[in-house]
Amino acid sequence: SSTMSLSEAEVQSARGAWEKIYVDAEDNGTAVLVRMFTEHPDTKSYFTHFKGMDSAEEMKQSDQVRGHGKKVFSAINDMVQHLDNSEAFLGIVTPLGKKHATQLKIDPKNFRIICDIILQLMEEKFGRDCKASFEKVTNEICTHLNNIYKEEGW
Repeated sequence: SSTMSLSEAEVQSARGAWEKIYVDAEDNGTAVLVRMFTEHPDTKSYFTHFKGMDSAEEMKQSDQVRGHGKKVFSAINDMVQHLDNSEAFLGIVTPLGKKHATQLKIDPKNFRIICDIILQLMEEKFGRDCKASFEKVTNEICTHLNNIYKEEGW
């Protein structure tokens, strides 16, 4: 059973919403990162190879940005597939959180930023209902990541 606060119906509609954006994982993942780097330039400092890139166009073309965008979307996809199984969900979120906290030392507020940009993009492309269906999922993800950070002494 699940420690998640999502009902079965919410899980289903969240998956439907996510599928729409995940179909173009690389392009949409890239769009999310480019928007993050543009609107929150300090987030670029974590990525040494993105630091010199100033134009959104340059970032969009970068294999590294595209690769990481795809990676972010794949990780979220794994979580979305396991929303109804908290053990499996935590099995994905926990190592990811630990790595970002201890090795990469990424400020946890950046997870919220990325989630909010994903929600924005969903709303722009597919409307408010799509965004609403996925909002609880982003809250779950950020809550669990923040808990892992606390355990790691942040």
